[in-house]
Amino acid sequence: MPASFSTFAATLNSSFKMARSKGSKNKPKVANDYATQIAEKQETIASLNTEIASIQKAIEEQKNTLKEKKTALKKAEKEVASLESKKAKADAKAAEEAKKTEVEAVLKKLLASGMSADEILEKLK
Repeated sequence: MPASFSTFAATLNSSFKMARSKGSKNKPKVANDYATQIAEKQETIASLNTEIASIQKAIEEQKNTLKEKKTALKKAEKEVASLESKKAKADAKAAEEAKKTEVEAVLKKLLASGMSADEILEKLK
């Protein structure tokens, strides 16, 4: 190898050295602040517990409201059934009264036309 090459290589090595980092390399690592992290997580837990309690209270209120509404519905359905039964009885009674009135009218007509009671009974049989 020529001497000029080794001189060139030495010059090259000295001019292109890696830059050193500034400051001490023995810096202490940043300590994790576990107490702060624990406090933050505990605040989050407390907040979530409060929200859950609020939601559960709302659910209980809704359940109570639902129960009340179902009770009112059953009561209303019973009243409707009772009214329908009364209406059916009233309709039957009215129909019976109408029939009775019609029969009386027919009897009066037949009696007015001169038929005897025995003849009317024969026609009814």
